[in-house]
Amino acid sequence: MGSETTIVVADDHPLFRGALRGAVTAILPGARILEASGLEPLTRILDDEPEIDLVLLDLTMPGVQGFSGLIYLRAQHPAIPVVIVSANEDPVVIRRALDFGAAGFIPKSLEVDRIGEAIGQVLAGGHWSPPDIELSASEDKETADLMRRLGTLTPQQVRVLMMLSEGLLNKQIAYELGVSEATVKAHVSAILQKLGVESRTQAVIVSSRIGATLKPPAGVE
Repeated sequence: MGSETTIVVADDHPLFRGALRGAVTAILPGARILEASGLEPLTRILDDEPEIDLVLLDLTMPGVQGFSGLIYLRAQHPAIPVVIVSANEDPVVIRRALDFGAAGFIPKSLEVDRIGEAIGQVLAGGHWSPPDIELSASEDKETADLMRRLGTLTPQQVRVLMMLSEGLLNKQIAYELGVSEATVKAHVSAILQKLGVESRTQAVIVSSRIGATLKPPAGVE
């Protein structure tokens, strides 16, 4: 590790990106650190850079709400470990992040030297989560089934679901993704089938209940 290690810090707060850069530099002085302030610049980096060793991902930044970014990255780039770095320290959130494939979960309240230790452990092939937080409780059967269903979505279907949660119409999604409306309709149909729901609204509601996408629109329950 060191000069051969490339890490992407994805967070929309410049000060915290700087703190993470410092934590990484402390344990890997020669590491190459790339920064992204949202999902779009992050995906461009991952597409352009063939050798990424780790992504440090915030749960909330432009293009990412909840676990949507994590689900997308695990589907699109399964070989790249992703560590969530978040101000949310709810044990349920931490456990779900790990269940969705995160290699670790680092609270933003953690001291910089301990952040560095956690990153080092993941780079060495391990996993890391706060040792003082109880994570043993299992999800209920319905939630576990939904998480499994979400895990079957393709990367493009995850992107479409994320855009549905933002209230975009098919034609808007088609424009953003550079595909035809017919392709978007096919993705939506596949999403509904995989999630076991009958409408776009239901898809957004069930995925938002476990933090996979944005919260449901106001008045939709």
